Amino acid sequence: MTVVPRRLLPAELAALDGWPAGRRTARDWAADAGLFAFAVIIAVEQAAAYPPAGADFVPAWLVAVNPWVAAVACLALWWRRRHPTGLAVAMIGALALSGSAMGAAMVAGLTVAVHRPWGRAAAVTGAYLLVCGYYGLFADPPGVQRPVLLASLLLMLGGPLCLGMAVRARRLLVAGLRREAEVSAREHRLELAEARRAEREHRLALAEARRAERERLAREMHDVLAHRVSLLSVHAGALAYRSSRAAAGTGPPLDAEEVAGAVEVIQDNARLALDELRDVLSVLRDGEPAGAPPQPGLADLPRLVAEAEAAGQRVELTVGDEVAARAGSVRAHVQRTAYRTVQEGLTNARRHGPPGAEVRVRVTGVPGDELIVTVENPVTGGGSPAGAGGGKGLIGLGERAVLDGGGLEHGVRGGVFVLSARLPWQI
Repeated sequence: MTVVPRRLLPAELAALDGWPAGRRTARDWAADAGLFAFAVIIAVEQAAAYPPAGADFVPAWLVAVNPWVAAVACLALWWRRRHPTGLAVAMIGALALSGSAMGAAMVAGLTVAVHRPWGRAAAVTGAYLLVCGYYGLFADPPGVQRPVLLASLLLMLGGPLCLGMAVRARRLLVAGLRREAEVSAREHRLELAEARRAEREHRLALAEARRAERERLAREMHDVLAHRVSLLSVHAGALAYRSSRAAAGTGPPLDAEEVAGAVEVIQDNARLALDELRDVLSVLRDGEPAGAPPQPGLADLPRLVAEAEAAGQRVELTVGDEVAARAGSVRAHVQRTAYRTVQEGLTNARRHGPPGAEVRVRVTGVPGDELIVTVENPVTGGGSPAGAGGGKGLIGLGERAVLDGGGLEHGVRGGVFVLSARLPWQI
């Protein structure tokens, strides 16, 4: 697209590109000089032959003032842009006094037609025709018929009116197209800004989804590994303790069968830890793929308690009649949260509770209302898992419960650490 320099545009159009208001462009100066020269040429030509032939009715005093009025009319054209209507009205009087002001009147009519509405320009041109019509009606130039003379006057004064109206219409069209282009450009900028904002929001949402996925991965890995590693720690610690006592002569030596049994338990739990970790990673990566092992639920609680008891814990598991009869009606992810609650409670009891203390696990609830999972174990010195340098598992467990629409409570009550999860049991 060709871009026209502002100095080559009319001031009205150049102002749309930031040209100072009221300041003429190079094109305006050239147009003003050309129109002024045109008016001067007409004035000089007509003044030299004034009064024209056939106009004997013109008085002598009017002949005397004719060139001076024409000169003033031509000079006044330099203010035609600032006061187009006032100058055009003043030209009515100039035409009445000086026929040589015809050129200046034509320029004034053109100016008002370009810069003002067509009705005002038409009224001014009509006034010019009335004034000049006096000459056309009473003059009798030789060899020229009166109708031809009147038609010539109409063409001389009506031509600038039509030309000015055409120029004004074109400028209004260009200005309208320019405004539409600016509106379209502004809308495009807004759409671009909106697209950039949406892209930023998408990136933030993607980053938030990744962060949530990392947190979910960390939570799942903690829940799986903490339980198995604590079992490994208990068996390995017992084996190391008995070995050290046997070496010091304060305890009976370990026979091969006992060592093999302890190693087998450690090996089995290590293998189970790897299997469960692999299952967790598979679920997080593929989103419960076909053929994936089922996630733990309420039916797996006896197995979980049996593993804890095999590690030396004393666990009392109580499952309510409603839960035992209708456990299958609990949603899978709620069952998994209940399982993880018991798993976390047993793990914390092994880590922070006194050796040999009994852990009580209760699972109760009412279908259509709540499923309540409670784990209680004595604590040493009134402490709690959350205050013993840990607590990350409880934080993740609380997030699980909230996502399921429930809640998690934990704390020490009378020397007993109580972990309780309330989960929705929807039918």
